[in-house]
Formats: sequence, structure tokens, C-alpha cells
Amino acid sequence: MPSQQPQISDLPSITTYLTGHDDSGRAIVEACRPANWTVYDNKEMAFNVAYTTSQFPANLNDNADIKTYDKVLSSGKLGLVNPHGTVCRTVDFAPGFECMMHRTQSLDYGIVIHGEIELVLDSGERQLMGPGDIAVQRATMHSWKNPSSDKWARMTFVLQDCKKLVVGGEVMKEDHGRGTDGLPMSGNDSTNRAHHAFESVDGAAIVVSLRMLYRL
Repeated sequence: MPSQQPQISDLPSITTYLTGHDDSGRAIVEACRPANWTVYDNKEMAFNVAYTTSQFPANLNDNADIKTYDKVLSSGKLGLVNPHGTVCRTVDFAPGFECMMHRTQSLDYGIVIHGEIELVLDSGERQLMGPGDIAVQRATMHSWKNPSSDKWARMTFVLQDCKKLVVGGEVMKEDHGRGTDGLPMSGNDSTNRAHHAFESVDGAAIVVSLRMLYRL
């Protein structure tokens, strides 16, 4: 099972700065939050979720988005994708580690921050990426490999929920391949999307049935 731990890599630490407004409408730093790492795969991969939104457009009134973010994170049910929203996540990869081959129903921007990362596709195609390189991941089956024998690598991802993708008559559903222990499915594909989602109402995060919303 994954566990909350201090940073396991030797890369620079991360702080998330949330901005907001004072009573006069001037911009302020609302909060400074150190990274909260979740460790997977025998301490060879670690996630830090900097932020997530649960609806689009996001609702910033009365800090509704922050309250919903805290609710989603504390639930322990956040998958790779947040249904109807976005996820900003940093991932550290141990030397030589390759994560599971997987696919999500999402449009993702993956930016290499430190080291080198090899993008591996299920077609056998491989693309080596360095710091500053960006992968635009369009619901494809892929894995990430750190080719270094002695250096950690880091990527930051922004994952956005997307509509169902059909290729050659087949729905490109979420697929975790061999799986990663403790990482839940996102629940945003065609079979799970209607079950539930986090939505902000009057500044409080609640779980609502989308089936009920569809009837309105």
C-alpha cells in the first residue's frame, strides 16, 4: 500500500504557494504548503499533488476551490485523474525505474523538471526527454522510464479530464496495466463517470450523484 512519507529523492524540495485576495481586493499569498509525498512501488516512485480542481470553470468564490481540494485529498480516493477537473502532480522516479504501462481518459501536459525521462508507448516507440521538454499525452497507453543508473528524475503533470475517446471502434478506457498497489482508478471513464464527483456548493465540498444532475 502507498504511504505518506517525507521526500525520498535527493531533488530540491517543493512548496506550493496559493494566492488569493485580502478584503480590499489586493493579491496576497493565501497559503504556503510543503509537499506531501505518497510513495509507491517499493519507494521507487513518489507523487505530490500540488493542486486539484473538481469542476470547470473552477469556482474561486469564498475559497470554494481550496476547500474542495482539501476534501478530495483527505478522501484518499483521488486517482490519476479528477473527474470533471484537473490535477497538478509532481512525480519523482528512482534511477532505472519504469512505471506501469497505463492509460487515463485525460489530456495531460507532462514537463520534465530534473534529469531525463524516456516516454515509452505501447507501439514500441520511445522518446527521450530532457529538462524543459513537454509531452502532450492524449489518452494514450504509455509508461515513463528514468534511464539514469544513479540520478533521480522529476516530472510535473497537469491532467485534465476529457471526453470519451474512440479509436477504431474501441473506447480508450483507463487502464492501469500491471497496476500500482494502492492507486485507485480515476472513475471518469464511461462506466464510472456517472457514479459520483466532488462538487463545490456554498463553499463546502460534497459528493453528489451525477445521475441526479443529468435529470435536472
